[in-house]
Amino acid sequence: MSTGIRRRMGVEERRQQLIGVALELFSQRSPDEVSIDEIASAAGISRPLVYHYFPGKISLYEAALKRASEDLAARFVEPQKGPLGTRLLRVMRRFFDFVDDHGPGFSALMRGGPAVSADGVRSMDAVSRTNALVDSVRQEAYVQILAHLEIQEPPARLELVIRSWISLVESTALIWLDGRRIPRRELEAQLVRDFAALVAVSAAYDQEMAALLRRVLRNEPANGPFSDLVARLVALAS
Repeated sequence: MSTGIRRRMGVEERRQQLIGVALELFSQRSPDEVSIDEIASAAGISRPLVYHYFPGKISLYEAALKRASEDLAARFVEPQKGPLGTRLLRVMRRFFDFVDDHGPGFSALMRGGPAVSADGVRSMDAVSRTNALVDSVRQEAYVQILAHLEIQEPPARLELVIRSWISLVESTALIWLDGRRIPRRELEAQLVRDFAALVAVSAAYDQEMAALLRRVLRNEPANGPFSDLVARLVALAS
């Protein structure tokens, strides 16, 4: 965060600084609890100058949430090398790094952004823009998972599995933030195994999904999260 020392900046540099300051404050408290005065003070400028760069409180919040959504979407990008379970585990660790570091901001983004604008009313346009940011994160995650599975035109059941898993990851992260009662590493591994479980349930009733699951498991090491799940389920059944 800025130390409050004033210096001249170009327009875009100042805008980016204000977005960065807002994001840092949002990592500590909900955007609704952070005032323009706090952002101005942390940036080392006056309140009126903040409005010179952003026409209103909600526009700054939306710009900050946009940067956060781009950062979050980038967490799903992973080199397509090695076992799928290991790749997904790395993705989950980066995802929860973000969740852990930006808890209140993450909650605001997933729940539709700040509740009100400066005059106490939040327009439907603002809600739609924030929802579009969230959808862009979900879509990027979906595209990345398809790439890891090396599938360009997914069957309907696979699309359902992937999108359901992405929703599960989101909701799990939001619940986890309320108390952090499960160790992070355990939760990350559980979500990776949840992906395998969703695929397995679909594979049990669909030949196309069964072929996909067999291909994925063929490349999994014995100590990987997918193989571990299979071994434990077999032990339970016997």
